[in-house]
Amino acid sequence: MERNSHHHNLSTMDRNSKFLLRKITMDFCILFCVGFLILVFYLWGSPYERGFFCDDESLKHPYRESTVTNVMLYIVGIGLPVVAMALTEWIRLRDYRGGRSRAILGRDVTAWVWEAYKVIGVFLFGCACQQLTTDVAKYTVGRLRPHFFDVCKPSVDCSLPENKWRYIQNFTCLNALDSEQGAKLLKEMRLSFPSGHSSFSAYTMLYFSMYLQRRMTWRGSKLIRPGIQFVLMMAAWYTVMTRVSDYKHHWSDVLAGFCIGLLFAVIVFTFVSDLRKTPHTKQNLNHLDAEMHTTNGTRHPNRVQV
Repeated sequence: MERNSHHHNLSTMDRNSKFLLRKITMDFCILFCVGFLILVFYLWGSPYERGFFCDDESLKHPYRESTVTNVMLYIVGIGLPVVAMALTEWIRLRDYRGGRSRAILGRDVTAWVWEAYKVIGVFLFGCACQQLTTDVAKYTVGRLRPHFFDVCKPSVDCSLPENKWRYIQNFTCLNALDSEQGAKLLKEMRLSFPSGHSSFSAYTMLYFSMYLQRRMTWRGSKLIRPGIQFVLMMAAWYTVMTRVSDYKHHWSDVLAGFCIGLLFAVIVFTFVSDLRKTPHTKQNLNHLDAEMHTTNGTRHPNRVQV
C-alpha cells in the first residue's frame, strides 16, 4: 500500500512538473513572439513616406539630443519596476512555507519566486504589447518629426511661389548623413506619431504605481505610498514634456502615446494580472496555513492546481 501510494505521489508530481514546464515555456514563447515583432520593426521596418508643405512651420524646429535617452528610459521604466517587484515579493513571502507549493523537476519553487515570476512576466508582456502597438502606428502613419527640415534638408526650393502651397512627396534629403547613425536619423524622422517614449513611460509608471497600491501594505506612514506613486507619475509626465521641448514630437504625438500607455496599463492590470485579488496579508497567510494537511503527524503543503 505504501509503495503504491509513493508511486502515485511521484506520478502526480511528475505530471504537475510537466504541466508547469509547459506553461512556463508557452509564456516565454508568447513573450518572445511579441518581442521578435518589435525587433523586426526596429531592424527592417520601413515607415510610410509622407510628404510635406513648404510653409509648415511645425516641421522647422532645430534638431536636439533627447533629454531622456533610451538608456535612461529603459533603466527606470523596466529595471526599477522589475527589481522592486522581485524585492517586494521576496519581502512579502520570504518566510512563508505554508499553503500551496510548486515543484519543477523534483525541486520545490518557493512562493516568492513563483509570485515574482507571475507579476514580472505580466508586466513585461504588457510592456511589449504596448510597444508593438505603438510601432505599428508609427510605421503605418509615418508622420514627420518637428525637426524634419533640419535633419533632411529636402531637395526642394521652398522660396519658389509654385512650391509654397504644394504638397510635396517626391524629394530627396540633401543632408550629408552617410554614417549608420545618419541613416537611422533619416528613418527616425518619419516616426513621430505616436510617441514611443510617452507610451512606454505612461505604461511602466502607471502599472508600477498600481502594483504598489496592491502590494505595499506598510502602515508606518500614510503618505509614503501615494508619495512614491506621485514621483513615478511625475517621472512619466516629465518624460512626455521633454519630447515636446526637445522637438522630437508634436503635442498630439505625445498625447496619443500617453493614452496608449495608460490604456494598456489599465487593461493588463485589470484583465491579465492577478493583482486585483486581495494580497497576502498576515490573515491570508494564516488562512493558507490552515489548508495544510497532516500525514503521519507530519505537515505537508498541498500541491497547487494551476
